[in-house]
Amino acid sequence: MARKRKGRDISGWLIVDKPRGMTSTAVVGKVRWALDAQKAGHAGTLDPEATGLLAVALGEATKTVPYITDALKAYTFTVRLGQATNTDDAEGEITAQSAARPDDAAIKEALHGFVGQIEQVPPKYSAVKIDGQRAYKLARDGEEVALAARPLWVEELVMTDRPDADHVALEMTCGKGGYVRAIARDLGEVLGCHGHVAALRRIWSGPFDLDQAVTTDQIDALARSPDLDARLLPVEAGLADLPRLTATEEGAVRLRNGNPGMVLPSVEIAYGDTAWAAHDGQAVAVGVYRCGELHPVRVFHPPAPRG
Repeated sequence: MARKRKGRDISGWLIVDKPRGMTSTAVVGKVRWALDAQKAGHAGTLDPEATGLLAVALGEATKTVPYITDALKAYTFTVRLGQATNTDDAEGEITAQSAARPDDAAIKEALHGFVGQIEQVPPKYSAVKIDGQRAYKLARDGEEVALAARPLWVEELVMTDRPDADHVALEMTCGKGGYVRAIARDLGEVLGCHGHVAALRRIWSGPFDLDQAVTTDQIDALARSPDLDARLLPVEAGLADLPRLTATEEGAVRLRNGNPGMVLPSVEIAYGDTAWAAHDGQAVAVGVYRCGELHPVRVFHPPAPRG
């Protein structure tokens, strides 16, 4: 018999404005403690020195995490020109320097090469696995790390400011699996001057943005109180970018039992599209639409009463 998890059976999303110097895992732990939640996870790691939006899923919302990690997300970041580091950010050791400083026109021209479908080699100090071990661990142990290039969709990459000759401020919208540190590193190489990330902030991710976020100080102040519960977004918030269908009463029962269930399309949808079904305003399942039925991939249980 499985041991019952400690804490409340609570579901939803808490959007957090992660501070500098805190790991994403530590933020999840703080949220889980503050809400006395049984289960929590996040949708997309931020480096410890990065700040900004971290979407924390609780309970049934953890089933919607893949739809947030797969969604577009946006970052603002500052590149320090003239220096390369072994971590591709300001926390690492300087490995190369250059006195060259490209002008604004050269930077804007170079950015075009980073838009669209590109190939990107992750930083050596990253969580990518090599033969079952994290790349950052191998790099810290002094081992040579060779990572293969990975595809990345970059929707937009624009220069927003040039505060001084050594720094350029950028904003990027990209798909899943992108490393901003690698963008800074590769941009510096293209410009012939080296570069690394000096500051990084995620400003939105899928349907979530910073206007919905709470700070870690607010989490501490509101911990274990109804006021923090009130900041939770519903499970359905994580499905906002998918088509929504309405399950019939019988269809909802079948879907919750893991079987295909009848749905009434409330939007234009094609055979084979991924969508989610609701009944009485609550998510029932995510699945594949086929001829008037949803074939479930993930099933949601009704929310437990608050209190």
